[in-house]
Amino acid sequence: MLLRMSTLLLRTLREDPADAEVPSHRLLLRAGYIRRAAPGGYTWLPLGKLVLDRITDVVRAELIAIGDQEVHFPALLPAEPYRTSGRWTEYGDDIFTLADRRGAEHLLAPTHEEMAALLVKDLFSSYRDFPVTLFQVQTKFRDEARPRAGLLRGREFLMKDAYSFDLDEAGLREAYGRHRAAYQRIFDRLGLDYTVVRAMSGAMGGSASEEFLAATPVGEDTFVGCTSCDFAANTEAVATRVPSAGDPSAQPAVEVHDTPETPTIASLVELANARRLGGRDGWTAADTLKNVVLSVRQPGADRAELLVVGLPGDREVDLKRVGAALHPAQVAVFEEWAEHPELVRGYLGPQLLDKLGIRYLVDPRVVTGSAWLTGANEPGRHATDVVCGRDFTPDGTIEGADVRAGDPCPACEAGELTIRRGIEIGHIFQLGRRFTDAFAVDVLGPAGKPVRPTMGCYGIGVSRAVAAVAEQHHDDRGLVWPAAIAPCDVHLVVAGKGPQLDAALVLGGRLAAAGLRVLVDDRTHVSAGVKFTDAELIGIPRAVVVGRRLAEGYVELRERAGDGRTELPLTGLVDRLVDEVRRERANLV
Repeated sequence: MLLRMSTLLLRTLREDPADAEVPSHRLLLRAGYIRRAAPGGYTWLPLGKLVLDRITDVVRAELIAIGDQEVHFPALLPAEPYRTSGRWTEYGDDIFTLADRRGAEHLLAPTHEEMAALLVKDLFSSYRDFPVTLFQVQTKFRDEARPRAGLLRGREFLMKDAYSFDLDEAGLREAYGRHRAAYQRIFDRLGLDYTVVRAMSGAMGGSASEEFLAATPVGEDTFVGCTSCDFAANTEAVATRVPSAGDPSAQPAVEVHDTPETPTIASLVELANARRLGGRDGWTAADTLKNVVLSVRQPGADRAELLVVGLPGDREVDLKRVGAALHPAQVAVFEEWAEHPELVRGYLGPQLLDKLGIRYLVDPRVVTGSAWLTGANEPGRHATDVVCGRDFTPDGTIEGADVRAGDPCPACEAGELTIRRGIEIGHIFQLGRRFTDAFAVDVLGPAGKPVRPTMGCYGIGVSRAVAAVAEQHHDDRGLVWPAAIAPCDVHLVVAGKGPQLDAALVLGGRLAAAGLRVLVDDRTHVSAGVKFTDAELIGIPRAVVVGRRLAEGYVELRERAGDGRTELPLTGLVDRLVDEVRRERANLV
């Protein structure tokens, strides 16, 4: 393949686009890989499409190698299967819906579990047909409220999704492990620094799930690791270490105190220590019980319900963790205080919530027998020794507090948690029978009785992976593509006219004939300096500069990663480059 920049659909930019917030968005736009077409939607230009296709090829090859079979479902889907599964309602505003000219409702596919289950029900009837795994690379749609960060949070994106069907749980676990290993090979081949973490299943459901997160400061997912063991998890899936319960009757009686002008935890702690509330010193924020009012709307509900979350006052509510715990409900901070005068803002305690009929969930640290400084449900008043299990009884617990660096590891005794940010590039699920139950997918088992298959689901954000690689492989001059997915193997930069251009085109033709992908900057209306700048911005692994020493039979080889520069004789250059690229390709497979 030989591409000439004089005719290539490519425009590089000298300045960062005003709306580009993260490095991948900025550099992919500047280097001419993508162009914004609409909020959350991008046109792939030739170089970008080459990168996208190379990543797709890696993904496809690894899945076929483990026995997956490729299909292609429609992106425009009827509503009825999603109503049957319940996800038409569960997805809420996150999906694009529309009606055809006859009034029939449809959606633009966010994912295809329903279609896969129906296809297997239609075609397979015997245990002899199993196990089977189907996969596709297909455009998906999500109605993001705030699309941002280029390819990282769009409304339209390319995704690989696979669906395994097995007759029992042992088969599901084997399929899950097979795909987990394939994902590791895929992301290793793409040159990504990633971590496999425990995760919440969300809209997919199921008994187990893991995310593959590419580490980057701009990632929207926060994940933890342990300093002493191999525990790693998305913060949404971190379980709090629960302290021992105590005897509620052993605690002192509740005492109510005047605490004017203490609507915040900090002001309350300062006053409590100044006045020795409850006859004690050394109050800290962790001794207080913060009660946060949230608005929770269930899918399809006309109105939201109130929920109060109780947690130690040194913690903040993490709405992502609360949302994950209460999925598929939508969660927001409560703001309509004027409509609920019984809730005293800044002085809310749990003592009356059961009488008000308000659901109360507490952090796992709020155990039976624990005593707290908390609101007395009167303006300007707080109470000490409000005891869980005596003065209030929660309706349950919830993992809704923020997770912090230094928190104890939930998996071992010695370790502490560290926190990093990452981009979700893959997610795998043991779905179980949620979708085969919904559509009564039964096959004849070996004993002559019906058997209901169990499912796994395995997703990779293909277009998102382009951005993830760009986030991890760039410098202050531009992109630095790994050889496995670079749009071309060699970038020929013509630093001159006449003989230099002729020699570069001959060299490019010979390299292309040998099976290499070659980009020749044959533009005659721009300076050599602009060409060098563009070569660094575009980020192809190696550039060959055909310039001033051509008359002596020499060219310059520049390595994009590491800045290596070597002058080489033109004689034998083709064989050298072909040999290098072939070795690279052999090592990547």
